[in-house]
Amino acid sequence: MKSNKKGKNIIPYAIIGILLIILIVMKLSMNKEKTTERVYQQDKFKPISVITDTAKSEIIKVENTYTGTFEPIQETRLSAEIQGKINEFKVEEGDYVHRGQELIQLDNSLLKLQLNSIDIQIEGLEKDVLRYTKLANADAIQGIQLEKSILGLKTAKVQRESLLEQIKKTKIMAPFEGYVTGKLTEVGFFAAPGIPLIQITNISKLKFTINITESDITSFEINKNVPVYSTITGNDTLRGVVQMIGNKSNLSNAFLVQIEVKNINNNLIKAGMFGTTKVTNDKKTKGFLIPATAIVGTSLHPQIYIKRKEYAKLVDVVILERRENYVVITEGLKDNDVFVSSGLINLFDGAQIITK
Repeated sequence: MKSNKKGKNIIPYAIIGILLIILIVMKLSMNKEKTTERVYQQDKFKPISVITDTAKSEIIKVENTYTGTFEPIQETRLSAEIQGKINEFKVEEGDYVHRGQELIQLDNSLLKLQLNSIDIQIEGLEKDVLRYTKLANADAIQGIQLEKSILGLKTAKVQRESLLEQIKKTKIMAPFEGYVTGKLTEVGFFAAPGIPLIQITNISKLKFTINITESDITSFEINKNVPVYSTITGNDTLRGVVQMIGNKSNLSNAFLVQIEVKNINNNLIKAGMFGTTKVTNDKKTKGFLIPATAIVGTSLHPQIYIKRKEYAKLVDVVILERRENYVVITEGLKDNDVFVSSGLINLFDGAQIITK
């Protein structure tokens, strides 16, 4: 009897559980239907509104773009011409220096003592020469004594000039104007010939350096004016002059070209920055200049939509070059082809289109 009562008590709970499950399933199903209604579903049979343009071929001069880096017109690491301890740095890294400005002072105390000693020696020899001259004129001494005094005086003066030159070399001077771009040692360290102490970089003018292939080498001539663009100056054109064309290729079979550019706006362009130059050569080709917005696909596989009757046809094209907001197409288009230039978001191959 007790067992039957327990069974009867369980049945209502089981029914309630089943009803709850049914309600949950129904609720989830309703939510799914509402979500589906909110999500945009493209009607593939509905015409898509686009903007089109007509392709017209033209003779286009080939314009090649080259990327390179700006390098300083002058840069050097200075070392001492004589040995000595570094007593003082007259400048700091980042300072602008002028040609002939003192940069580093080496210890010259011993040289100055030697100079004082030779000055005293010269003073004595000058007196000896004056005295021996009077005695020789009076035939009181032999002429050879006067000659030895004169030679000794000349030798002392040469030694003095040598000491002055050595003292002068204890001051390391700037060979040209520019910025201090490196302090390579510190006060108290020992300087010697061949050991770099300080680096000076002149960026009042810059060498824009690019690498070109042998097929492009005829596009450049010495002293030819070419436009140069810096990433920091945007579309502002810098006037460049070709100064050097490499006579030997590098390991990549490319030839070095250097273009001299005058810096702007208080040396705004820094050494190491990137830039570009555009050179138009004598080659001409037939192509189509169309908006870059018409291109779909990737840079390796560019495509455009051509209007065929009332439908969009996706075709492959070949891009010769890019010119700001336009591209030059050499293959894939024909004269009077109508192509889609805007409205590509929902467009697909074979879609029905209408033009605005």
